[in-house]
Parts: sequence; C-alpha cells; structure tokens
Amino acid sequence: MVFSVQELFYYWEGLGVFEFLLPFLLVFAIVYGVLQYMRIFGGDKGVHVIISVVIGVLAVRYVEFTRFYEEVFPRLGIGLTILLVVLILTGMFATDKSKTVLTWVYLIVGIIITIAVIYNSANVFGWVDGFGGSSSEWIAWILSAVLLIGVIVVLVMPKIESGGEPAMMIPLYGGERRHK
Repeated sequence: MVFSVQELFYYWEGLGVFEFLLPFLLVFAIVYGVLQYMRIFGGDKGVHVIISVVIGVLAVRYVEFTRFYEEVFPRLGIGLTILLVVLILTGMFATDKSKTVLTWVYLIVGIIITIAVIYNSANVFGWVDGFGGSSSEWIAWILSAVLLIGVIVVLVMPKIESGGEPAMMIPLYGGERRHK
C-alpha cells in the first residue's frame, strides 16, 4: 500500500506529533541548551535533562502554549520565505560595495517581518485588541516607527575615526571592513 506525504502528516497529526511532541522537543532543546551553557547546576547533564523534561511537559500541557506555536510557526515560515526571496533577488544584482549596506537592509526587513509575525500571532489571541485601533493603523504606526528609527540611525551615525568610513559601511556579521 502506498502512502502519500500528506497522509503521513494527517496520521502524525492524529497522533499529536505536531501538537505535543514537536513543541515539547523544541522547549526541551532550548531549556537544555541554556542549562548546559549557563551551568547553573554544575556540569551534571542528568539534572539538566530532568529539568528540561519537566519544563517541556509542563509547557506542552498548557493548551494556550500549543495554540501559540500553531499560530506563530506558520507565520514565521512565511516571513522567512519572504526574507529568503529578498536575499535572492538582491543578491543577484548586488556588487561588493553594496553588500554591506544590503546587510543593514536585510536586518531592517527582518525586524519588520518579526514585528508582523508577533503582531499577527498576538492578534489571533486578542492580545492586541485592548490597545485600540485597526490593523491598518497598527501596521502604519509600526512601519513609521521603523522608518523613523532607520532615518535617525543613517543620519546620526558618526564617521569612524580610522579612515573616515561611514559607520553604515561596517558589516553587521563581523566581516572585515572594506577600505576605498
């Protein structure tokens, strides 16, 4: 008997893989990674595993937690796809001189996508309704604030004393500065 991928996903959905197992694994991995990095309880991995399992199970047990994951991650996937398309389209035409500035543009686009994902996910739960205003007003305010901050950063950033290179030309990712 042949199964399609879609049938497999429906089967997994029936088993609770997407609702319980994957959110649990994500919380477990994040908590375990933080505990291992911070070494709050020493280097004892057994203690870290127990704490991570308990926090993961308690988080998944809360229905709103799994609903939040069901709302956030599809929107995050769409946002990452948009960012990837922007990266591909600008990368085809970018020169070496413009790549550093484009890094800042990517950062701003990423911030806008992050705000949109958080806003839309929070809106589903009614967390935004208490602040008043329609969706279009919120989007206008958010975009205006991001644009204003971007303009202020570009105009106010001082020149770097060594070489007089504008600060906007420094790569965000830690690469070497390019001199003229």
